[in-house]
Amino acid sequence: MYVGVQFTGAVAPGTTHRWFTWGWPQQWDTVWTVVPTTPAVGAPQIEWNVAVERASNSAVTYWISIRNLTSRAVNIEARYAIMDI
Repeated sequence: MYVGVQFTGAVAPGTTHRWFTWGWPQQWDTVWTVVPTTPAVGAPQIEWNVAVERASNSAVTYWISIRNLTSRAVNIEARYAIMDI
């Protein structure tokens, strides 16, 4: 298994930001997670979802939407795990 951070960023209070990452081999079984890096206690800070585009016969594009559930900016880290290469 390979793991890593694909990108970092910030999401403004109460908004949703969408990133994309392209050129991933279609045969890889890739799992995405998003983790807030801005400390806050007491409630969830973000929600995210991943949409997938089959960009070509051999490549996949992932569209990652991250919603900030708080009234403050939240820094995030988008992580991937390639389960099988």
